[in-house]
Amino acid sequence: MSLVSVGAHPTSGRARRAEQDARAVELGLRLAGNNLQLLHAGNPEEPALRAYLGMGLDEMQILEQPAGADALPVLSEYIRDSQVQLVLTGTQAETGEGSGMLPFLLAERLGWPLVVGLAEVESLDNGVATVLQALPRGQRRRLKVRLPLLATVDNAGPTPRQTAFGPARRGVLGVDQVEVVSDPLLDGDTLQPAKPRPKRLKVIKAKSGADRMKAATAKASGGGGKVLKGVSAQEGAEAILKLLVEEGVIR
Repeated sequence: MSLVSVGAHPTSGRARRAEQDARAVELGLRLAGNNLQLLHAGNPEEPALRAYLGMGLDEMQILEQPAGADALPVLSEYIRDSQVQLVLTGTQAETGEGSGMLPFLLAERLGWPLVVGLAEVESLDNGVATVLQALPRGQRRRLKVRLPLLATVDNAGPTPRQTAFGPARRGVLGVDQVEVVSDPLLDGDTLQPAKPRPKRLKVIKAKSGADRMKAATAKASGGGGKVLKGVSAQEGAEAILKLLVEEGVIR
């Protein structure tokens, strides 16, 4: 099963399929083909949802909810009753709260393990999933996790295929009437577009203009880090403590 949401174009703000959710659908199609289930909690009249059907699926299930409702209870109940073993979703929604907390809260409520940054599912065998998790700088980590499993897919996931207009219009939207649970976070607050925080500029202390230009264009020094693998808890704690002392966090 793949959980999908309504996305927003980063420039125009126009409704579209969410980029990370589309990558989760692409990964699900490679694993299950037409047996992949699509699930959305929200407004069934949103035209942008049909873009997921245009990727080659015949049906999408929608748990009808008004704006501002809490999707967590209805999603967890539906997933538990469906008896699926693998649920894929994007890391963070492009509309609404967009906090990125839903996968964590959903996994906690279901009692399932959660894998973040899923890049590929290598195999599903005897109730165990062998997956590749995306790490910074293009690295990958192989994990073996028992099913059922909830996993989030980010930009390291497979590139989604283009959506076709014909299959998108022919696909069926199955609507379920569910109990509406209000979201307490939205009862007294309003949503506004998030703004990136300004980066703190490094103060360059130099006497001449040439020295300031040299300092501003100099490459950042690095390579002083150390990767610890297979060490004991005591050695790891000592390395962390040493780093905190060097950075001035602990005196």
